Amino acid sequence: MGKILVTGADGFIGSHLTEELVKKGYEVKAFVFYNSFNTWGWLDTLPQSLMRHVEIFQGDVRDPNGVRDALRGCAAVFHLAALIAIPFSYHSPDTYVDTNIKGTLNVLQAARETGTRVLVTSTSEVYGTAQYVPIDERHPYQGQSPYSATKIGADRLAESFYRSFELPVTIVRPFNTYGPRQSARAVIPTIITQLLAGKTEIKLGSLTPTRDFNYVKDTANGFISIYESNQTVGEEINIATQKEISIGQLAEELIRQINPEARIVCEEQRLRPGKSEVNRLLGCNRKITELTDWRPRYTFAQGLEETIAFLRDHLGQYKTDIYNV
Repeated sequence: MGKILVTGADGFIGSHLTEELVKKGYEVKAFVFYNSFNTWGWLDTLPQSLMRHVEIFQGDVRDPNGVRDALRGCAAVFHLAALIAIPFSYHSPDTYVDTNIKGTLNVLQAARETGTRVLVTSTSEVYGTAQYVPIDERHPYQGQSPYSATKIGADRLAESFYRSFELPVTIVRPFNTYGPRQSARAVIPTIITQLLAGKTEIKLGSLTPTRDFNYVKDTANGFISIYESNQTVGEEINIATQKEISIGQLAEELIRQINPEARIVCEEQRLRPGKSEVNRLLGCNRKITELTDWRPRYTFAQGLEETIAFLRDHLGQYKTDIYNV
């Protein structure tokens, strides 16, 4: 079936995608962020029976030479490597440009040389606050944070390589993904880890925004279904459940399940600037269901159950006393 390169394979979604690809019989090369400790992120937690089928490539997507080397011999690249934390993008926008835009350019340039199929990972944040719902792929873009602006830039670069050079590119746009291995940077593990640590005051930012949450295994299989379809080259495709829940409702449900004595406290430092907060995200999944065989396999309740179980077993890895930016 040809070897697949996964950039960002050491991360949350990337490690799940690597795992699902191997289970489906694909040969996988995992591009992980180089570090002197020789750690491979979440891939270090996967069983050896699975990892023996994974080739590790250590590098940095900001380095075009390393990216070019990594792509050699690969039929496709699933490009997930990125900086994703919105609050940190307020502080260090330069690094987001270097990683998210220049890193994507490096992948596209290398793929153009080798003729490799490219799946570029976008984000629902590129849409900004919904101007209509459900949000389909024709919805206008709005850069409400430096992070989202760099992802818009990366998406448009990918589109330009498809239109200018006929590079086989697909832009994959997951709505909010959650599940095991996610950092406390994200809202669901933030709430759960505080509750599991016995906190009675659950510190959050704004409670009114709504999100369309995908369980991570559904997101990973969305990527694979898009890749396996012969109708997706040149397309931008949402991965969405077409259901929404507010952060406040989500927090109340998790409190009910884990510790009904807890209460929510709004913490100033967790609030985003008013014009930067994305108030509503509800995605349309019509395109992905028409072009592929993908359907969500997990209900929100099932996904939360698996996430809570994982975080309970790995609570020692989370710093529940500080705000994880």
